[in-house]
Amino acid sequence: MRGMMMDRPLRVADILTYSEEIHGTAGIVSSTVEGDIHRESYAEMAARCRRLAKALRTMGIGPGDRVATLAWNGYRHMELYFGIPGIGAVCHTLNPRMSPEQLAYIVSHADDRVVFLDLTFVPLVEKLRSRLPDRLRYVILADAASMPRTSLANVHCYEELLASEDDDFGWPDFDEDTAAGLCYTSGTTGVPKGALYTHRSLVLHSLIVGVSMQNSLRAGRRLLPVVPLFHANAWGAAHAAPLTGTSLIMPGPGLDGPSLWNLMETEKVFAAWGVPTVWLGLLEEIGKRGRKPAGLEEVVIGGAAAATSLIKGFEDLGVSVCHAWGMTEMSPIGTLGFLSPEQTSLPARERLRLKSTQGRRAFMIDLKVVDGEGRRQPNDGEATGELFVRGPTVVSAYFNNEEASAAAFDGEGWFSTGDVASISSDGFLNIRDRSKDLIKSGGEWISSLDVENLAMAHPHVANCAVIALPHPKWGERPVLVAVPSVDRPEPDGIRAYLEERLPKWQVPDDIILVEELPLTATGKVSKLTLRQIYADHKLP
Repeated sequence: MRGMMMDRPLRVADILTYSEEIHGTAGIVSSTVEGDIHRESYAEMAARCRRLAKALRTMGIGPGDRVATLAWNGYRHMELYFGIPGIGAVCHTLNPRMSPEQLAYIVSHADDRVVFLDLTFVPLVEKLRSRLPDRLRYVILADAASMPRTSLANVHCYEELLASEDDDFGWPDFDEDTAAGLCYTSGTTGVPKGALYTHRSLVLHSLIVGVSMQNSLRAGRRLLPVVPLFHANAWGAAHAAPLTGTSLIMPGPGLDGPSLWNLMETEKVFAAWGVPTVWLGLLEEIGKRGRKPAGLEEVVIGGAAAATSLIKGFEDLGVSVCHAWGMTEMSPIGTLGFLSPEQTSLPARERLRLKSTQGRRAFMIDLKVVDGEGRRQPNDGEATGELFVRGPTVVSAYFNNEEASAAAFDGEGWFSTGDVASISSDGFLNIRDRSKDLIKSGGEWISSLDVENLAMAHPHVANCAVIALPHPKWGERPVLVAVPSVDRPEPDGIRAYLEERLPKWQVPDDIILVEELPLTATGKVSKLTLRQIYADHKLP
């Protein structure tokens, strides 16, 4: 027997109209590319999104057309997040940290019609112009006074487009499975792959995030998403914040420790989300200033595994840490490291151990761990295997890539994450490593994450990565590449520290000190690049 309820499609635009009506006075504070601070309420944003929708239609953009964005976290980028899908087109976020070859491939593969870009990225696109489709049009996110001279053809000014339209516009109805957003993976293995989100998946994801992160997301709170709008939906902040009445404090291009500290202090930010490399920089700045920014109470760390020492650094300041995990293909939130009321009363060491895991699954996300033969492993915290996921916010295929799609799912339709993990009896996910980053030495597996986690606790290590290098006897051996926190640290001291805490066969054969580590387009340490750099390195 079917129930008797109205069948109304879930639409991204419904988040916008709800925030305008219920949370209209909350909004966005943006540190702009031009260098000033811009303030816009959600009611004002909604009106500008309606102008944008009409301008897009005037430009000939219709349902299914891909419209690219190349922009920092700011109010205009937020308007694109709603105005583009609101008319049934697809908001395709471009990651400026990708290589020129990757960007050119992605724009062509997505068949983008228009690119909306911040002033910062005009020189980048000018260099790429010869590799991009001739029909492509460009809209620079600026007003007339800030428009640059450019060699690009078919260029429009964003504010002039909006000024040419009024806000008398009704959002159209369409099927909730209509494509709404497109984001490509960073392509560390093979070409980048596109995750094509639907209106249904994005609305459900915003509800999941809103339910799961009630401390960060509620009316009156101020959230600073350092995680970019140009990748993985800014972890859902762009949709969940307007839905819950949370004001967004946008950092623009200023992602260094001093800039973030100043913005957090001035705007009294309650919570901030970002990758470990960002928070290492902020902790360093906090050390210099002698205190945390006023009002900062919560940090969400994701995108890469957070070292226990990083989590402890914030917890010691009275800042609660949530260690989260997800993937572009999951919209992206999969698990969250919030503790239950009973767990918050545990001894400090046990709380820290739990927060160092990736947390427990979000609502509607299912997890399973399987061995090499595809057999499901028990949730006992010990059995490890490859992690698979499923849920209504997980991709069912890659955009226009049948080969990658065929390799990404098991016989039951679960998505393969490529992570090696275990799950405890109470549901805590512990990612042991990426399958490609595990080190097999003498027939035994070594987790690079475990070694990195211990090394990061050493006072002379600011950041590090462990990679495998070939060994004639053992097959592979671990090597620690570390950024020191002091001048001329002694590698032997770091080695002795690790020898006290690791089995001898897991201690890195070599410790290489560097000034900085290469990063991927999503802000993670690029172990692929490190392996290429040290391919000919001779072990002691």
